[in-house]
Amino acid sequence: MFILSGIAIVVLGFFLRANPLLVVAAAALATGFAAGLHPLAALAVFGHAFNESRYVSLIFLPLPVIGLLELYGLQERARMVIGRMRGATVGRLLVAYLLFRQIFASVGLTAVGGQAQMVRPLIAPMAEAAAERGQVAADEASRARIRAFAASADNVGAFFGEDIFVAVSSILLIKGFLQQSGVIVQPLELSLWAIPTAVLAFVIHGARLLSLDRRRVAGAPTADDES
Repeated sequence: MFILSGIAIVVLGFFLRANPLLVVAAAALATGFAAGLHPLAALAVFGHAFNESRYVSLIFLPLPVIGLLELYGLQERARMVIGRMRGATVGRLLVAYLLFRQIFASVGLTAVGGQAQMVRPLIAPMAEAAAERGQVAADEASRARIRAFAASADNVGAFFGEDIFVAVSSILLIKGFLQQSGVIVQPLELSLWAIPTAVLAFVIHGARLLSLDRRRVAGAPTADDES
Protein backbone atom coordinates (compact mmCIF):
# COMPACT_ATOMS: atom_id res chain seq x y z
CA MET A 1 0.00 0.00 0.00
CA PHE A 2 2.95 2.34 0.50
CA ILE A 3 3.38 2.36 -3.28
CA LEU A 4 0.14 4.36 -3.47
CA SER A 5 1.67 7.14 -1.38
CA GLY A 6 2.36 9.07 -4.57
CA ILE A 7 -1.37 9.52 -5.11
CA ALA A 8 -1.76 11.00 -1.63
CA ILE A 9 1.13 13.40 -2.30
CA VAL A 10 -0.48 14.56 -5.56
CA VAL A 11 -3.86 15.14 -3.90
CA LEU A 12 -2.32 16.96 -0.95
CA GLY A 13 -0.02 19.05 -3.12
CA PHE A 14 -2.82 20.21 -5.42
CA PHE A 15 -5.05 20.89 -2.42
CA LEU A 16 -2.34 23.14 -0.97
CA ARG A 17 -1.84 24.73 -4.43
CA ALA A 18 1.83 23.87 -4.45
CA ASN A 19 3.95 24.02 -7.60
CA PRO A 20 2.60 21.22 -9.87
CA LEU A 21 6.03 20.24 -11.16
CA LEU A 22 7.39 19.86 -7.64
CA VAL A 23 4.32 17.89 -6.55
CA VAL A 24 4.57 15.45 -9.45
CA ALA A 25 8.32 15.02 -8.97
CA ALA A 26 7.88 14.40 -5.23
CA ALA A 27 5.10 11.89 -5.90
CA ALA A 28 7.24 10.01 -8.42
CA LEU A 29 10.24 9.84 -6.10
CA ALA A 30 8.07 8.76 -3.15
CA THR A 31 6.48 6.01 -5.22
CA GLY A 32 9.86 4.77 -6.38
CA PHE A 33 11.22 4.79 -2.83
CA ALA A 34 8.16 2.85 -1.60
CA ALA A 35 8.71 0.29 -4.37
CA GLY A 36 12.31 -0.22 -3.29
CA LEU A 37 13.97 1.62 -6.14
CA HIS A 38 17.18 3.57 -5.74
CA PRO A 39 16.54 7.36 -5.97
CA LEU A 40 18.55 7.60 -9.18
CA ALA A 41 16.66 4.64 -10.67
CA ALA A 42 13.32 6.23 -9.77
CA LEU A 43 14.45 9.49 -11.34
CA ALA A 44 15.52 7.63 -14.48
CA VAL A 45 12.12 5.93 -14.79
CA PHE A 46 10.35 9.24 -14.29
CA GLY A 47 12.46 10.97 -16.95
CA HIS A 48 12.05 8.08 -19.41
CA ALA A 49 8.24 8.14 -19.07
CA PHE A 50 8.19 11.91 -19.51
CA ASN A 51 10.38 11.76 -22.60
CA GLU A 52 8.37 8.93 -24.18
CA SER A 53 4.99 10.60 -23.77
CA ARG A 54 5.64 14.28 -24.38
CA TYR A 55 7.03 14.66 -27.93
CA VAL A 56 7.70 18.29 -27.06
CA SER A 57 10.42 20.55 -28.43
CA LEU A 58 11.51 23.65 -26.54
CA ILE A 59 10.74 27.04 -28.06
CA PHE A 60 12.53 30.06 -26.64
CA LEU A 61 10.60 33.32 -26.84
CA PRO A 62 12.39 36.43 -28.12
CA LEU A 63 11.99 38.26 -24.81
CA PRO A 64 14.93 40.67 -25.36
CA VAL A 65 13.36 41.84 -28.64
CA ILE A 66 9.98 42.40 -27.00
CA GLY A 67 11.60 44.33 -24.17
CA LEU A 68 13.46 46.54 -26.62
CA LEU A 69 10.27 47.27 -28.55
CA GLU A 70 8.48 48.19 -25.32
CA LEU A 71 11.34 50.48 -24.40
CA TYR A 72 10.81 52.41 -27.62
CA GLY A 73 7.06 52.82 -27.13
CA LEU A 74 5.36 49.70 -28.50
CA GLN A 75 2.53 49.85 -25.95
CA GLU A 76 1.96 53.57 -26.56
CA ARG A 77 1.69 52.98 -30.31
CA ALA A 78 -0.77 50.16 -29.72
CA ARG A 79 -2.94 52.50 -27.65
CA MET A 80 -2.82 55.13 -30.39
CA VAL A 81 -3.92 52.61 -33.02
CA ILE A 82 -6.94 51.42 -31.05
CA GLY A 83 -7.82 55.02 -30.24
CA ARG A 84 -8.33 55.74 -33.95
CA MET A 85 -10.64 52.77 -34.50
CA ARG A 86 -14.31 53.65 -34.25
CA GLY A 87 -16.55 51.06 -32.65
CA ALA A 88 -13.68 49.23 -30.98
CA THR A 89 -14.62 47.96 -27.54
CA VAL A 90 -12.88 45.74 -25.03
CA GLY A 91 -15.14 42.77 -25.74
CA ARG A 92 -14.96 43.02 -29.53
CA LEU A 93 -11.19 43.41 -29.50
CA LEU A 94 -10.65 40.39 -27.25
CA VAL A 95 -13.11 38.23 -29.20
CA ALA A 96 -11.24 39.09 -32.40
CA TYR A 97 -7.95 38.09 -30.78
CA LEU A 98 -9.54 34.89 -29.41
CA LEU A 99 -10.61 33.94 -32.94
CA PHE A 100 -7.20 34.91 -34.35
CA ARG A 101 -5.38 32.82 -31.74
CA GLN A 102 -7.62 29.80 -32.17
CA ILE A 103 -7.41 29.76 -35.97
CA PHE A 104 -3.62 30.03 -36.05
CA ALA A 105 -3.23 27.41 -33.32
CA SER A 106 -5.53 25.02 -35.21
CA VAL A 107 -3.08 24.98 -38.15
CA GLY A 108 -0.03 24.47 -35.95
CA LEU A 109 1.12 28.08 -35.65
CA THR A 110 1.05 28.12 -31.86
CA ALA A 111 3.98 30.55 -31.70
CA VAL A 112 1.86 33.25 -33.40
CA GLY A 113 0.56 34.95 -30.28
CA GLY A 114 1.32 34.33 -26.64
CA GLN A 115 1.41 36.09 -23.30
CA ALA A 116 4.90 37.57 -23.57
CA GLN A 117 5.07 38.47 -27.24
CA MET A 118 1.46 39.50 -27.94
CA VAL A 119 -0.80 39.96 -24.90
CA ARG A 120 1.45 42.05 -22.66
CA PRO A 121 2.91 44.44 -25.24
CA LEU A 122 -0.09 44.73 -27.61
CA ILE A 123 -3.46 43.18 -26.73
CA ALA A 124 -3.70 44.29 -23.09
CA PRO A 125 -2.70 47.95 -23.81
CA MET A 126 -5.14 48.07 -26.74
CA ALA A 127 -7.94 46.67 -24.55
CA GLU A 128 -7.18 49.23 -21.85
CA ALA A 129 -7.25 52.01 -24.43
CA ALA A 130 -10.62 50.78 -25.73
CA ALA A 131 -11.95 50.75 -22.17
CA GLU A 132 -10.71 54.29 -21.52
CA ARG A 133 -12.31 55.51 -24.72
CA GLY A 134 -15.55 53.95 -23.54
CA GLN A 135 -15.26 55.99 -20.33
CA VAL A 136 -14.57 53.01 -18.12
CA ALA A 137 -12.94 53.84 -14.80
CA ALA A 138 -9.18 53.65 -15.27
CA ASP A 139 -8.31 52.48 -11.77
CA GLU A 140 -5.95 49.62 -11.02
CA ALA A 141 -8.73 47.10 -10.38
CA SER A 142 -10.24 47.78 -13.81
CA ARG A 143 -6.88 47.46 -15.51
CA ALA A 144 -6.16 44.19 -13.72
CA ARG A 145 -9.50 42.76 -14.80
CA ILE A 146 -8.99 43.76 -18.42
CA ARG A 147 -5.49 42.29 -18.45
CA ALA A 148 -6.80 39.06 -16.95
CA PHE A 149 -9.42 38.72 -19.67
CA ALA A 150 -6.82 39.51 -22.34
CA ALA A 151 -4.63 36.72 -20.98
CA SER A 152 -7.61 34.35 -20.84
CA ALA A 153 -8.40 35.00 -24.51
CA ASP A 154 -4.89 33.87 -25.41
CA ASN A 155 -5.01 30.81 -23.15
CA VAL A 156 -8.42 29.59 -24.29
CA GLY A 157 -7.68 30.20 -27.96
CA ALA A 158 -4.35 28.38 -27.88
CA PHE A 159 -5.46 25.52 -25.60
CA PHE A 160 -8.56 24.52 -27.54
CA GLY A 161 -7.27 25.51 -30.97
CA GLU A 162 -4.01 23.57 -30.94
CA ASP A 163 -5.77 20.22 -30.41
CA ILE A 164 -7.23 20.50 -33.91
CA PHE A 165 -3.75 20.33 -35.43
CA VAL A 166 -2.78 16.71 -35.92
CA ALA A 167 0.93 17.08 -35.10
CA VAL A 168 0.81 19.37 -32.09
CA SER A 169 2.37 18.30 -28.79
CA SER A 170 -0.93 17.90 -26.92
CA ILE A 171 -2.29 15.42 -29.48
CA LEU A 172 0.95 13.45 -29.40
CA LEU A 173 0.88 13.54 -25.60
CA ILE A 174 -2.60 11.98 -25.55
CA LYS A 175 -1.59 9.43 -28.16
CA GLY A 176 1.55 8.50 -26.24
CA PHE A 177 -0.31 8.15 -22.95
CA LEU A 178 -3.06 6.01 -24.46
CA GLN A 179 -0.51 3.88 -26.29
CA GLN A 180 1.30 3.15 -23.02
CA SER A 181 -2.06 1.97 -21.63
CA GLY A 182 -2.67 -0.32 -24.60
CA VAL A 183 -5.17 1.91 -26.38
CA ILE A 184 -4.25 2.56 -30.01
CA VAL A 185 -5.77 5.72 -31.45
CA GLN A 186 -4.74 7.74 -34.48
CA PRO A 187 -3.86 11.45 -34.12
CA LEU A 188 -6.37 12.37 -36.84
CA GLU A 189 -9.22 10.89 -34.79
CA LEU A 190 -8.20 12.98 -31.78
CA SER A 191 -8.01 16.10 -33.92
CA LEU A 192 -11.49 15.61 -35.38
CA TRP A 193 -13.00 15.15 -31.94
CA ALA A 194 -11.31 18.38 -30.82
CA ILE A 195 -13.22 20.52 -33.34
CA PRO A 196 -16.61 20.59 -31.51
CA THR A 197 -14.82 21.33 -28.25
CA ALA A 198 -12.95 24.25 -29.84
CA VAL A 199 -16.16 25.69 -31.29
CA LEU A 200 -17.94 25.49 -27.93
CA ALA A 201 -14.94 27.06 -26.18
CA PHE A 202 -15.00 29.99 -28.59
CA VAL A 203 -18.75 30.53 -28.19
CA ILE A 204 -18.71 30.30 -24.39
CA HIS A 205 -15.60 32.37 -23.77
CA GLY A 206 -16.52 34.80 -26.53
CA ALA A 207 -19.79 35.48 -24.73
CA ARG A 208 -17.86 36.12 -21.51
CA LEU A 209 -15.59 38.58 -23.30
CA LEU A 210 -18.50 40.43 -24.89
CA SER A 211 -20.13 40.72 -21.48
CA LEU A 212 -17.31 43.12 -20.56
CA ASP A 213 -19.00 45.73 -22.74
CA ARG A 214 -22.26 45.42 -20.80
CA ARG A 215 -21.17 45.11 -17.21
CA ARG A 216 -19.70 47.60 -14.79
CA VAL A 217 -15.95 47.22 -14.52
CA ALA A 218 -14.64 48.03 -11.05
CA GLY A 219 -17.23 50.68 -10.31
CA ALA A 220 -17.41 52.32 -13.74
CA PRO A 221 -20.53 54.50 -14.10
CA THR A 222 -23.48 53.07 -15.99
CA ALA A 223 -26.47 54.78 -17.58
CA ASP A 224 -28.57 54.02 -14.50
CA ASP A 225 -25.97 55.59 -12.22
CA GLU A 226 -25.79 58.75 -14.34
CA SER A 227 -29.54 59.12 -14.42
